[in-house]
Amino acid sequence: MKRRTTNVFSLSFIDALTCGLGAIILLYVIVNARGTASRNEVTSELRGEVDRMEREALQGRKNLIEARNTYEQVVEELAKAQGLSRQLIKAIEEKQAELAGYENDTLASKEHINKLKADIKSLEEGMKRLEGGSTSRDDYGSKIRRFPGEGDRQYLTGLKMGGERIFILVDASASMLDDTVIGIIRRRNLDDEQKIRSAKWQHLVSSVDWLTTQLPLTSKFQIYTFNETAMPLIEGTEGKWLEVNNAPQLNEMVSRLRKVVPQKGTSLVNAFLAARRISPQPDNIFLLTDGLPTMGEEKSRENKVSGKKRLNLFSGAVKALPPNVPVNIILYHMEGDPAAASSYWQLAMVTDGSFFSPSHDWP
Repeated sequence: MKRRTTNVFSLSFIDALTCGLGAIILLYVIVNARGTASRNEVTSELRGEVDRMEREALQGRKNLIEARNTYEQVVEELAKAQGLSRQLIKAIEEKQAELAGYENDTLASKEHINKLKADIKSLEEGMKRLEGGSTSRDDYGSKIRRFPGEGDRQYLTGLKMGGERIFILVDASASMLDDTVIGIIRRRNLDDEQKIRSAKWQHLVSSVDWLTTQLPLTSKFQIYTFNETAMPLIEGTEGKWLEVNNAPQLNEMVSRLRKVVPQKGTSLVNAFLAARRISPQPDNIFLLTDGLPTMGEEKSRENKVSGKKRLNLFSGAVKALPPNVPVNIILYHMEGDPAAASSYWQLAMVTDGSFFSPSHDWP
């Protein structure tokens, strides 16, 4: 019997190779299927996000179209409104031209009539106030108040009482208690009633009383007292002008001055700043004082103020005055201040005002 030949590539080996190849193919198919599933899972989320963004973009385009349509409508309405406004402006201009022709014919007569009416009304109000502030219509003549003095004496002072807005500054510092330094030291330790009764202070109060009788009836006025600060005699009237023909108010002003107690130092710059701050600014200033200032805007820590220092304070205060306003000085006597008279006289001359140093029995 013939022996069978051995072959390495027999059927059994081929079968094994075939099985191995099949296994590999099966493994590839399984792996590939799992990779596809994983990719589909990842891309599904991205596709959802893309779809959402596409929907938002579509909505945005719709909104943009609506906005464009609205804008076009607004532009169209604006064009119509502009056309109407031009027509109205043209019509108004035509009517104004017609009215101007009529007004030119009657303007002069209307202004004259209105001025006459205003003058009549002002005179009527002045007469009513005068009647309310006096005991009879003819008591005081052309004066709003009466000040006869002793024996009805009147002195020629040279004071210029004119002006539409008259500002009166009254020195109410401690130096107004007496003519001498010793007298001031002695009197400033007295009670308020005795300070008020000081002869020098009463002299000044009488001077202001007389000044108020000389004010023009058609003018306005204000009275401030000053020492370390400056303030109006009537509270609530700071920075305001008062009517001269208001007799009750003018009487109240003088009455309040009689109750003021002279005290503290003298700040002339604060007094002049008060005159500068009132609006409209005054056109005539009256200053009643007895010497050069002893302090600036703020109180000095020094106990004594030299003559040179007081002159410097005076020069600084003059710079605070409102421009182009006459300053009329009524200077009372005070010992130990020789430069005061010349300084205030020069101020009166420079500002085109007047200077007056009253005697003890004036006014």
